[in-house]
Amino acid sequence: MPHHAAPSCRPPWYVAPRFAPEARAKPVRIVNVASAAHAFGKIDFDSFRSSKGYSEWPTYGQSKLANILFTYELARRLKGAGVPTVNALHPGVVRTELGRYLLSDDASFLTKAMWSLMTPFTKTPVQGAQTSIFLASSPEAEGITGKYYSDCKPISSTPASYDVDVAKKLYDVSLELVGAPVSSTVA
Repeated sequence: MPHHAAPSCRPPWYVAPRFAPEARAKPVRIVNVASAAHAFGKIDFDSFRSSKGYSEWPTYGQSKLANILFTYELARRLKGAGVPTVNALHPGVVRTELGRYLLSDDASFLTKAMWSLMTPFTKTPVQGAQTSIFLASSPEAEGITGKYYSDCKPISSTPASYDVDVAKKLYDVSLELVGAPVSSTVA
């Protein structure tokens, strides 16, 4: 899996199932940062073990779609298990260094210029963190699970993100890829 996609989508699969038993005993909120870029993603299971045919934006979109599919699947698996919330969010277009990894060296001058012109209309890191903070701590988000948020409000994600069969397969394949033992998974 390409270098920026693996850190983007592997940690939730590795961490969340491992603390699921403890989460049943304490109030826990699982918050996964995704992106509206999931709209450009398509789950290609063959690409998970290879960087062949790698392209920045489609790979980033795939990793963010995977985050949302994982969120919905984990919410289904933990339903009734005493885990209060499992949600995903789009933080907005935030002024970070991410763009330097997503704009390849051969990106056109026009693409780079447009990115620079967008900067005044993007969020600061503090603004971009607000939905994460809301989902992690607001009483308004208590008990709401399996949703996708933007600007502290639930919104619809793309139709592809609601594919239960893909979500189940992705969940299982991802646990296998990170070497999580079957006993650490949430049924």
